[in-house]
Amino acid sequence: MLTTKDGPLVASVADLVWHQQVPLKVSVFAWRLMRDRLPTKSNLVSKDVISSEDCFCVSGCGSVETTQHLFLWCTTFASLWSLARNWIGFSGMDSNIISDHFIQFIHATGGGKVRRSFLQLIWLLCA
Repeated sequence: MLTTKDGPLVASVADLVWHQQVPLKVSVFAWRLMRDRLPTKSNLVSKDVISSEDCFCVSGCGSVETTQHLFLWCTTFASLWSLARNWIGFSGMDSNIISDHFIQFIHATGGGKVRRSFLQLIWLLCA
């Protein structure tokens, strides 16, 4: 289960994006984010919508704009996760895979169902 990409863990992550206290458009965005279906520049290049010369991050950092880069690695945008963790009061390591990042964020502090639901809500609203 830990080494397969399309196993039960991925299915459970897909179910977690549908939170009752999150607007539907946020859940749809998270669902697309988990599947790398957002109109990032790398995805637009792969569909020949823009040229390969225009594939760099909107922040000007010089990296290719991928989903993982924007949400996990970009110094401009990904810094939100450390701010959110500091606000909640826990520290952690960010994963390089968005679905793993989501699961780690939700389960980082342990706790019960209410705590996990709160962290799920925070992650979805920050994404």
